[in-house]
Amino acid sequence: MGSTSIFIEGRNCWKRTRADRVAFLIDGEAYFKAFKEAALKAQRTIVILSWDIDTRILLRRDKDPSGLPNPLGDFLQALLARRPSLHIYVLNWDFSIFYRFERQVQPIFDLGLEGRGRLHFKLDGTHPIGASHHQKIVVIDDEVAFAGGFDLSRSRWDTPSHNVHDPKRVDPDGTIYKPFHDVQVIMDGEAAVHLGDIARERWYLATGQHLRRVTVQDNSWPSYLEPHIEEASVAISRTPPAFMGRSEVREVESLYLDMIGAAHHSIYIETQYFTSARIGEALAARLKEKDGPEILVILPRKNSGWLEENSMGLLRTGLLSRLRQADWHGHLGIYFPVVPGLEEIGVNLHSKVMVIDDRMARIGSSNLSNRSMGLDTECDITIDSEGNDHQSDGIAGFRNILLAEHLAVFPEKIAEAISSKNSLLEAVEALRGENHTLRPLVADVPQWASSLLPEAAIFDPERPLDKERLIEEFIPSDGDESAGRPFLRGALLLVLLMVLAGLWKWSPLRDWIDLQTLMTWSGSFRENPLALPIVILIYVVGGLVMFPVLLLIFMTVFTFEPMAGILYSLAGCISSAIAGYGVGNMIGCDLVRRLARGHLNQLSRRLARHGLDAIIFFRIFPILPFTVVNLIAGASRLRLRDYILGTIIGMVPGILFITLFQTSLARAISNPEQHHFFILIAITAIIMAATHFFKRWLNRASYVKFLYTRMSRKNK
Repeated sequence: MGSTSIFIEGRNCWKRTRADRVAFLIDGEAYFKAFKEAALKAQRTIVILSWDIDTRILLRRDKDPSGLPNPLGDFLQALLARRPSLHIYVLNWDFSIFYRFERQVQPIFDLGLEGRGRLHFKLDGTHPIGASHHQKIVVIDDEVAFAGGFDLSRSRWDTPSHNVHDPKRVDPDGTIYKPFHDVQVIMDGEAAVHLGDIARERWYLATGQHLRRVTVQDNSWPSYLEPHIEEASVAISRTPPAFMGRSEVREVESLYLDMIGAAHHSIYIETQYFTSARIGEALAARLKEKDGPEILVILPRKNSGWLEENSMGLLRTGLLSRLRQADWHGHLGIYFPVVPGLEEIGVNLHSKVMVIDDRMARIGSSNLSNRSMGLDTECDITIDSEGNDHQSDGIAGFRNILLAEHLAVFPEKIAEAISSKNSLLEAVEALRGENHTLRPLVADVPQWASSLLPEAAIFDPERPLDKERLIEEFIPSDGDESAGRPFLRGALLLVLLMVLAGLWKWSPLRDWIDLQTLMTWSGSFRENPLALPIVILIYVVGGLVMFPVLLLIFMTVFTFEPMAGILYSLAGCISSAIAGYGVGNMIGCDLVRRLARGHLNQLSRRLARHGLDAIIFFRIFPILPFTVVNLIAGASRLRLRDYILGTIIGMVPGILFITLFQTSLARAISNPEQHHFFILIAITAIIMAATHFFKRWLNRASYVKFLYTRMSRKNK
């Protein structure tokens, strides 16, 4: 039985091609092992495109019959020593400074000097402002290619059991990380050659050097690995953003929309981020259909890190709420995977997978986020059975293996439940257990937060900022040199602050400045008569280099007697806030307004419009860093008196209760168990209530009313 393919070159894919063999590699143990086995057979070239790479990771954590080293860097060096004709090309994203502390400082330094002439390592910075090169591709001799969500980097290796206490799941520095789930695909044949073309094109754009196709007679497919599908129809879809005269390509987005529209019975999704407005609209439209497909979405419980949870996490929650409102017929299921020991936190799900019915399976680097559709460089692989029963079985089997892992059952059990229930969602509900299982993901955006949060474009932009437009903002068209000086001065000041921030975050200074070190230092000036000026200076400098203000408050209240700790903390916060406000004022609202073009500028207008209430909100709920709020407030029209008073009102209750509950807070932060979490909730509730009453008291105070009246009349 045949079926018309939805793949259209130039619309939703770059190439419609064939793969002789396709195998799905689920979790790091499977991918790292397959990579090593294929690389062992390399004769001419290995090309690695990565978002991140760490040469210290272990490729195998069991007995390896090859006898070659398991650390990635040592393994690559051993391959070069064994194969005089082999060249290895590694192209890694020249990443944002915000990731510096999470990454190996410079992988090439750890690769050694042996074979340097045949080991080519480059950082790729040829992308728009705010974008990243997110493709994860490995091509070996143009015979075998890997693509998907995996990087050859730290904190990726794991097994399908996701055992919380697995001693092998440890980073090169000895850090134990939580269970990690991802998917990669391996292919050979014509599809591997075309992925090699993508890798060569990206190498050329980054370096100006042309790499040639290679032809070898050896078979690089891992000998132990059985393919899931043979003679597969494959589409390769990309997202190159508009940059340096090249037009944007939105094949990734177009194919997502076409796949969602083509679904008859079920849409299975695994994704790290879930914020794309267009994808959300397409899924919502299918949910409103009475006979539409069931949609099963599996997400991580939380996005990793404070910034992601308070940006992408909140955007995701808003999208999920809209999908639930569109689910008129009960066709939607949203879950997160858990394992024993992580029942509340869940597994770190990093995969990017979509399976449509038993017909199409998609694995790639793109998340269901706005930036994956038009800003970041992405590459996805989609297999279409085109009505071939054997290939349909392979695609359904892939989905069932994923569900079996999440539900801790055998894949045959998944297939049986889907067949008997005639429903993917009912099968999941019937097989859900207690500990190693899928749990419903329930989250709502608080009303108070949704009204003050910045728009999605700040955290999850869909397109890059146009280069020519950016130049126009800094260079006036009339050629007036004096007109550009304020912008140049502001830009130089921002660069200086970024350099200062980098000194403590990404230099050896970062290893000196942690909570334990600061506590040790604090005793040296506790009795110093200049303690207050020293504290204020530390807060001011720390605020300018984006040092966490909460860490400074903890240090202060732990160092001094309670009353002194409160006063010193408050004095430091106010001084730091004023200094940041002053810097923002020096940069100027024109620079902020022109650079922001509506998004950050909207936040600035919100600060100016809501004044006191907005500052109190951002001080109590630090969804934006302390320093960022300071700079925006100074560059906006927010009055200084509102800014200072809002800072006092917002910071005083928190400082008071950090002082009163310092022991409990320390335990809750260092050991986030359930009862400690409830302690944090209770303290937060007390802080909010105290802030409310403190603000009411200030509003009623006659001298505050008098001050406001006099200053308001003066401003008029």
